[in-house]
Amino acid sequence: MNVSISGLYAITPDLTDTEQLLSLVESALRGGAGVIQYRNKIATPTQRLAQAHALQALCQSYRKPLIINDHLDLAVAVNAAGLHLGGDDGSLSEARRQLKPHQCLGASCYDRLELAQTAVAAGADHIAFGSFFPSSVKPFAPRPPLSLIRSARQLLPVPIVAIGGITLDNAPSLIDAGVSAIALISNLFAAPDVYARARQFHNLFVPPTSSHQN
Repeated sequence: MNVSISGLYAITPDLTDTEQLLSLVESALRGGAGVIQYRNKIATPTQRLAQAHALQALCQSYRKPLIINDHLDLAVAVNAAGLHLGGDDGSLSEARRQLKPHQCLGASCYDRLELAQTAVAAGADHIAFGSFFPSSVKPFAPRPPLSLIRSARQLLPVPIVAIGGITLDNAPSLIDAGVSAIALISNLFAAPDVYARARQFHNLFVPPTSSHQN
């Protein structure tokens, strides 16, 4: 697995308009998003397949990885860079068996270090904790402490993604704690200027003097 999970990890909003979706994602990529995760809870299977193919082509043109949320079959069908599974989305070990060697596997671990340890043992290449802050997408999600990031960084040799209610104001505390990437949905894609917002988050990881390097 040689997929880089770092910096701004952009999770797509629920949209059935594929042109609008691609336009928003391209703005995020131009702004410096390092990873795109395709997550669409309202699309039909046909729409989902078409959008995933289009996003895969777009991400490849920017040389950035496309991660598919939940759907192993979709990740395999479009040869995405990887798959991300939540706690109820299927077996990590089975997904690892079906994915190709170059495809990465991420796992949601919420506020539980032991879940992250189990996920890595089952083949996860990166893990996600959260919601660290109040989130409109998942308002009742567990709220882990920043110390969880530090503990996981010491124990686990994989990238750590933070998710949940992340803003420009609170993101630095997560980065200082040791996360590899910060995952955003609404704070990025609901912004008036997605490119500019992506650039702001990107620059939290890359000093402004070299921020032109995506």
